Amino acid sequence: MNNKAAAKVSFREKRTALLVLSVVAGGVLVFIYQSSDRAGSALVEVKVPGLSAIGQQGEAAFAKNCAQCHGENAAGGTGGPPLVHNIYNPGHHADGAFRLALQRGVPQHHWRFGNMPPQRHVGKDDANAIIAYVRELQAANGIVYQPHRMR
Repeated sequence: MNNKAAAKVSFREKRTALLVLSVVAGGVLVFIYQSSDRAGSALVEVKVPGLSAIGQQGEAAFAKNCAQCHGENAAGGTGGPPLVHNIYNPGHHADGAFRLALQRGVPQHHWRFGNMPPQRHVGKDDANAIIAYVRELQAANGIVYQPHRMR
């Protein structure tokens, strides 16, 4: 075998090794991502405060309309993420974002639960009460307004 042929084999071997290494590294990254708290069923521990009157109404409306996916006390479940999470602080997801989510649904973006379908059966009064409830839970758990900055 001449030097040119040896160089070609060597290049092919290097390319194959690099390809295998890339696939393995990609698999490791996927595994790490899927193991993170943004994948699948993410539960958080929620401290429930004494609720205001509207917060109590929201608690009942949440239990009826939202808890099946988002879990008891918005702690997360197998069908939806915890809403008592810093991602949903009022500076990143204002109250209007929750209203739009109920009206229009939400495409998957922060978590790996799939798209949230519209919940048009939840009326305006219940929506406002649910938002008040979630905000009271968030505040009791140290989640406050933080300006959102794009990374």
